[in-house]
Amino acid sequence: MEDRTLEALGLAEAPREHPLLYPGAWPEDSGLLDGDRLLPLRRLVHEDRVPVLAIGSNACPGQLRHKMAGSGITSPVPMVRARVTGVDVGVSAHVSRMGYVSASPVAAAGVVRELFVLWLDPAQLAVIDASEGVPLPHGNYRRAWLPFPDARVEVADGTALPGAYVYVNRHGVLHDGTGAPRTHPGQRALLTELLVDSPRLRELFGVTPEQFCARARSDLELCARGTRLFAEEKRVTASGLERYLDGQQTGRPGTGASLSPPLM
Repeated sequence: MEDRTLEALGLAEAPREHPLLYPGAWPEDSGLLDGDRLLPLRRLVHEDRVPVLAIGSNACPGQLRHKMAGSGITSPVPMVRARVTGVDVGVSAHVSRMGYVSASPVAAAGVVRELFVLWLDPAQLAVIDASEGVPLPHGNYRRAWLPFPDARVEVADGTALPGAYVYVNRHGVLHDGTGAPRTHPGQRALLTELLVDSPRLRELFGVTPEQFCARARSDLELCARGTRLFAEEKRVTASGLERYLDGQQTGRPGTGASLSPPLM
């Protein structure tokens, strides 16, 4: 029998433990994350679950397993590869206490990306919400419903979903120097570019990506200073997805109509 463990598939490492690996290794195809295994997936649409678009490390099975295990969640998570039009992978305008600068979704008309949709039950959704700071008044992300046709999320059997949830960054995203959101090139390349461009950032975090991760990791005050510096140096712009947050709730999953996707 084929070895489907995350270790054997090269998907076991979690960026939470190895920040320079962010966003971590993604699967080649859809699968069912069941403990430390990624199993074949029999269906791509799960009407009894909530679709959440994974932009960064939530698409890394090692990271996802780490988050679920930390909250005692053992139920399997369907991870479905999808062709997504209208959303790109930008760069969050905050420094994470995990030691990296994470990815954030940005509106990108006409752009097509291969991303993953996580189909989550209420308990799993609560874990991911908590990891993104959704329940906190000043958390880094809020969850928003991104509807079709503003974004097209199409799975391998040709089904186009009526929409999916995304985590929109409260701080905005970093721009590319022209005012447009920059795309996330991977952690080492990103940190190298940011440190070269900012003497003040080097004063806070050192001159190499390794020093940045080591200093930022679990130092909440330093991370906050780095986040403020992005704004002070006018590196921040809107993601283009803020309008989907208007009037949406961010409480416990299932407590309000805005937290449930439209019926499929």
